[in-house]
Amino acid sequence: MTWSDADRAFMAQAIDLATGRMGETWPNPAVGCVLVKDGRVVAQAATAPGGRPHAEEQAVPAAGDQAKGATAYVTLEPCGARSSGRKSCAHFLADAGVSRVVIACLDPSPFAAGRGTERLRAAGLTVETGLMCEEGAALCEGFLHRLETGRPMVRVSKDGAGFDGRFAASSKADLVTELKRLGEAGYTRLWTAPGELADALRDQGLLTE
Repeated sequence: MTWSDADRAFMAQAIDLATGRMGETWPNPAVGCVLVKDGRVVAQAATAPGGRPHAEEQAVPAAGDQAKGATAYVTLEPCGARSSGRKSCAHFLADAGVSRVVIACLDPSPFAAGRGTERLRAAGLTVETGLMCEEGAALCEGFLHRLETGRPMVRVSKDGAGFDGRFAASSKADLVTELKRLGEAGYTRLWTAPGELADALRDQGLLTE
């Protein structure tokens, strides 16, 4: 796939929107959506604090009639179904008449896992994936880590900027149990300062570096 400079610029804008919400959207990942028509941004949004509404379900109504025939740049595959049973983001985009959807990375969660792209293509939309995938994946690394392990990701940080919260257990505690408990509470990406706790997490393979 050959991407235009405009495609890269609009996806970078979507990634910037999502980056600004990092640490505020758990248990959902931070996602950015930019709607573009005739080379002009007609609406943009990121996942709301607390994880809802999703980026697409904010951007589409904001665009109004301008959504018809537009291109949507989304950092993560739009959901094809919702755990709440509400209208999915794929449906929002298709029903609004969006003609093309450019996605940074696919979502392996049960409510996406290719279902979003399938619904979009079935509705006649052009779907392209993989633009700035590495940057898009970094936005949802904690979300995917919790899906795979049941635990939030833990990284060393000096100030905790962009994280869901701080992991501050005793280094002698049952760290797996503590992290599982926080994963069940919805945390996806935690930080800890350099020191004993970080060393204990590293020794047990629980620290992401």
